[in-house]
Formats: sequence, C-alpha cells, structure tokens
Amino acid sequence: METDGLPPARRRWSMATVTLVIGMAVLDGVIANVALPTIARSLGATPAASIWVVNAYNIAIVASLLPLATLGEILGYRRVYQAGVAVFTVASLACALSTSLPVLIAARVVQGLGAAGIMSMNSAMVRFSYPHAMLGRGIGFNAIVVALASAAGPSIAAAILGAADWPWLFAVNVPLGAAALAIGSFALPKTPPAPRPFDLAAAVLNALTFGPLFMGLGGLTAGSNPVGSLAMTAFGLVAGTLLVLRSLSQPQPLAPLDLLRIPLFAMAMGTSIASFLAQNFAFVALPFLIEYALGRTPVETGLLMTPWSLAVAAVAPISGRLADRYPGGVIAAAGLVAMGAGLIALAMLPAEAGALDISWRMVLAGVGFALFQSPNNRAMLSSAPRERAGSAGGMLATARLMGQTTGAVLVALTLRLSTGAPSPRILLIAAAFSFVAAVVSWLKPDRPAR
Repeated sequence: METDGLPPARRRWSMATVTLVIGMAVLDGVIANVALPTIARSLGATPAASIWVVNAYNIAIVASLLPLATLGEILGYRRVYQAGVAVFTVASLACALSTSLPVLIAARVVQGLGAAGIMSMNSAMVRFSYPHAMLGRGIGFNAIVVALASAAGPSIAAAILGAADWPWLFAVNVPLGAAALAIGSFALPKTPPAPRPFDLAAAVLNALTFGPLFMGLGGLTAGSNPVGSLAMTAFGLVAGTLLVLRSLSQPQPLAPLDLLRIPLFAMAMGTSIASFLAQNFAFVALPFLIEYALGRTPVETGLLMTPWSLAVAAVAPISGRLADRYPGGVIAAAGLVAMGAGLIALAMLPAEAGALDISWRMVLAGVGFALFQSPNNRAMLSSAPRERAGSAGGMLATARLMGQTTGAVLVALTLRLSTGAPSPRILLIAAAFSFVAAVVSWLKPDRPAR
C-alpha cells in the first residue's frame, strides 16, 4: 500500500491518468447537452424524448456512486477505478454505434455506471497519489481540470459537430480511455482490499432512493405529470428512509452515515451541499436572466458565463496550496463570502449592463467558489480514515449532486412562481445560501491530525 503518496515521477503519471479520465467524464456530461438537437434529428426522436440521453447518464451516476465507493474499499480503489474506465470506454463505443434512441439511452446508462466508478474513486486516487502535506494542491489541480472541462465542453462539442457527425462525440473517448487504462495499469496507487460482505440490499435501496427521487424532482420542475412525479419523489423518500435506518445499525454502511459522526466531515459536507446549491442555482438561472432581462443572444450568454469557470481554473491551485498551509475553514469561508458578494452584484445588474459589468461579477463569484472548493474538499477527504477514502469520495460527489439538483429545483420553482420576465433579484436566494455556508465553514473545527 502507498503509505504517504507516490514518488514524484510516478505521481505525475498517476495524475495524468486522473486528469484524462475525469476530464472525459465531465466533458461527456456537458457535450451531450449541446448535441441533443442534432441527435434528436438524426435518430428521428422528439426533443422531449432526446432529453433522456442526458437524464439516463446522470441518474445512472447518482444511483451507483455510493455502492461503487463501498466496492472500492472492499476490492481496492484502483481495481474499481480501472473497471470504471473500461466500462466507460466500451459504453462510449456503444453510444457511437447506436442507431436508435432506445439503444443510445441504454448505452448511456452503462456509460453512467462507468462514470460513477470513475467519480467515486477519483478522490481516493488523488488522496493516495499525493503525500498528506500536498493533498490540497492535488485537490486544487483536480478542480482545474473539472472547471476547464466544464467551460470548454460547449466549444469542443461545437468543433466536433462542425467537422463530423454526433457519434464522434462519443467515439473520441475510445482511444483516450485505452490510453488511460494503459498508463493507469502501472501509475495509479495500489491499496489493499478490505474484505467484508457487500450489502446488496442497501445497494438496491440506494438505487431506489436516488433514481426515483431525481426523476420525480425532474418531472416536478418540468411541470409534466405532477401526480406521477410526486409519487416517484415520495417513493424515493421512503426508500431513502429505509436506507438510513439500515445504515444506522451498521459499523461501515454502504451509505456511509457513520462518517457524519466526525464533526469536521459533517460540517464540510453540509457546506458543500449549500455551496453547490448556490452555484447551480446561479448557473441555471443566469442564462434566463442574461437572455430575457438583458436581451443577449445565446452565444453572448455562453461567452458571458465563461469567466466564472475560468476564474475557478485560475484560482483553484492557489486555493489548494493555501489549504495545505493555513486553516481551511477560514479560506473556505472567505471564498463563500466572495461568491455571495458576486451573486449580489449580479442580482443588482442594471438593464443596460455591458459585457465588462457582467464579467467582473462572474469573476468575483468564480474566484470565491474556487477559494471555497479546494479547502472544503480537503477537509472532507482528510477527516475520514484513510481506509474509508472511497466512502468519503462517494459522499463528496453525492453532496455535489444533491446541492446541484436542489439548486435546479429551486430555480424552476422560482421561475414558475414569478410573473413576467425573470428578475435578476432571484440570485439573492443563491447569495443567501452562500452566506449560510460561509458561517458553517467558519465554525468548522481545526483539521484533524493525520
């Protein structure tokens, strides 16, 4: 087992693998959105039906994150990570070869399972690649990749679609995935398995919680079939309750609620949910606000939102290095205050705001989010026992998805309740969550001992 990180040369190869793989997984979640109209026309599908190309991928991820995180602890993190890369790569080829929408959706489900294997193990790969004293910069580097992939996704999708048909959006993953598997076979850190029974019943309850819950909330936000959506949401909540009750009686449950007994971990997770809620609330609301309230075109809207992601990419490594040297709670709290201030500034945009007026506000919010993310993720990963790194990474990813989903639901409800064109003032809701998260982050205890 790698005791305190990898030797420098091997660490660089390991992080090259992690960078390539997480970049592919993030990009695939972004570029499919851009390609939906093209895919729908090519396969003769309706726009509503084609949305399942995106939904199937996302639901498969959230339904399998925690079970695969536990499986990583049982079998070894690298083994599950490499299996996730292999499944993702093969499923990408199946997506590229799909000739009908049902086949494509099925392939996307399998691809989502592979992505869940990657995402659930991603934090463990970073943690065991870097020595403890450098963990913050490793997390910061990982944040750069995610931010750049998110920002570049639409442009990459547009470039591929401009030169080739939509199947190439998925086919490009095949050589990249093969390269990642080859490099990872010798570079990724090895961790010993921790044999224990896999709780299949809990895994089923987990899938029955997050799958129906996310589908139900998505139906409610779309305003379609409210009775069916409410029933599905209620079913997910009941399954979630049963999962929690089962987990409370186990020492190392599949849904790792035992980690919430660690004060630093629990507070960092709560902060993560609130901050991602604020961030995604803004990301979902801003295109409507910029286009409707400020009269910008879709292309202008995309360009005006890019400074947020670029600011995250620029500041994340600095934030990670600071987190290795100074109390992370203070840095994260300062970042959340800055993000809240940026959101308030965006909420107060005048109707005649120019590109520079919008851009500096986006940069302020992005800088604040980057200052928060690396120290908070470091706190979650370092506060959990090393042998529970898989569960900690699964909870980190789950917190992000829970916050993002809740933020999207709140935006949809807010827009449905508003009359006329949406007002930028709705961003004050996101700012409020950012400030609440800042207070919680400030109150977090000092980092735990190694």
